[in-house]
Amino acid sequence: MMMLSRLELWINKFSDCCGILASLLFILMLFNVFYDVLARYLFNQVSIGMQEMEWHLFAAMFLIAIPYTIRSEGHVRVDFMYENFGARGKAWVNLFGTLFLLLPFSLLVAWFGIAFSYQAFELSETSGDPGGLPYRWIIKAMISVSSLAMSLSGIALILGAKRVLEKGDNS
Repeated sequence: MMMLSRLELWINKFSDCCGILASLLFILMLFNVFYDVLARYLFNQVSIGMQEMEWHLFAAMFLIAIPYTIRSEGHVRVDFMYENFGARGKAWVNLFGTLFLLLPFSLLVAWFGIAFSYQAFELSETSGDPGGLPYRWIIKAMISVSSLAMSLSGIALILGAKRVLEKGDNS
């Protein structure tokens, strides 16, 4: 029991780190957009690489924020019903939702995402635009990384639900 609590705590700390990393990526994206707009409108300079970096940073930020969102229970679900449940009812929803929806989906995406990014790596895929970014496999690999991190957050959600259900209180 103590080991499962420590595992849940470790995964929650990992998810919190994902949230911090997503925040840092947001700040980087903000500076990138600021520079891009400044260069375009003040100096009439357009950089395809900087424009692509915007969507790379946005995609990475979004994907890395998902585990934190799961951990902080900011994810989408049918809240008009969920909010009226007691602790045990919420734990059952979290348990079944994670086991039958979150984990199968995230593990499936991770599985297919690995082949997707590996193919981009093997082909040395780059941007199709002149002046675009190389190493397209990095952003594609974020799909699998995020899905595996999502799975970890799901495991912590399961452990939290298990802890609530074992307590036996319905508040």
